[in-house]
Amino acid sequence: MAAWPDPPKFSSMVKAEGNRIAWADVAKGICILLVVLWHVIMKHYLQLDWHIGGRARGLWGTLGEQLLPLRMPLFFAVSGFFAVRAVHRPWSAVARTKVAKFSYLYVLWLVVHTAVLALVPDFATERADGALKFLAQLTITPSNLWYLYALALYFVIAKATRRVPPWVVLGPAFVLSATASAGLLDVPGDRGGVYQNLVFFLAGLYGKGLIEDLAARASWRRLFLIGTPYVVLLAVIAVFDAKTWFGLWPLVSAVAIVLGVTAAGLVSRWERLATALTSIGRRTLPIYVMHLPLLALTHAALIKPLSSAGPAIQWTAAIAEPVLLTALLTYLCLLLHRHLPDVLFDLPFATRTSAAVEPARAEASAS
Repeated sequence: MAAWPDPPKFSSMVKAEGNRIAWADVAKGICILLVVLWHVIMKHYLQLDWHIGGRARGLWGTLGEQLLPLRMPLFFAVSGFFAVRAVHRPWSAVARTKVAKFSYLYVLWLVVHTAVLALVPDFATERADGALKFLAQLTITPSNLWYLYALALYFVIAKATRRVPPWVVLGPAFVLSATASAGLLDVPGDRGGVYQNLVFFLAGLYGKGLIEDLAARASWRRLFLIGTPYVVLLAVIAVFDAKTWFGLWPLVSAVAIVLGVTAAGLVSRWERLATALTSIGRRTLPIYVMHLPLLALTHAALIKPLSSAGPAIQWTAAIAEPVLLTALLTYLCLLLHRHLPDVLFDLPFATRTSAAVEPARAEASAS
């Protein structure tokens, strides 16, 4: 038995592309919106000086925490799902189109983030405030851009272990995730995310057929049957402060992935909503790399007016600002993406004809 699923044949590519549009881009669109929403809540919303009751604004923080097991694990599982064909290519192709690309983008946008965040020193996020810290973020302790750092590393691991039996790879990856989430490893910065999510990227690779079947057979009954244990597990974590129980966090995330794929399969059947989410899901890269600097600048502009505003404005902001600001940042990222040079989103020596530029940009984050 082959260790990895075979890439789809040319004759099945239309079907594979259709499946990608039908549910996978919906899932990626949902995930990137949740990433932006989480950063809006944690790095801006909860940093405001509120003069109103804490229950309304506390709900946003609670909601964000309940979605933590879903957001990045599902993102990586879908990335692994898309990566099957790439992993079957020669080492030179994987190194050029994946490892070099994501490494280049990480370094480039780390420089951009460092420069912009230096303008907003009070913004609540990790930043390189010196040469040594910048070097650490560049090498061993990734920054907020750790998804790009992780993808470059994961493609190397996936390619190197392509002929190894799946359990030999997934077993240690699960143990690494469980160990990191249990607090048994030193995880400064966002290193913990890199440790915890390898297993989900690999699960997307090995389980491509299972994931496709799960999305195709999505039903409201299945969503309820999966959602119920997910809520129960979240309740256990909340009541017993059990996030650091060994193995529980990756288990909850695995259930969340099944739940997320099922939900994406259902949402993909609603034409208008699916169209909007797939449009976002095919362009997650510019949103991912640009939303945090834009949020930092927006936070600097809004923190004083909103913190000194009267009760009516603060109540309105407490209820609606996270959603409105998430939508605004997403829109600005996609707008800027249309006008910024391609070298900000792809390798500078990538050769493309002018007619292929827009499709390539639209699919910049497909894998």
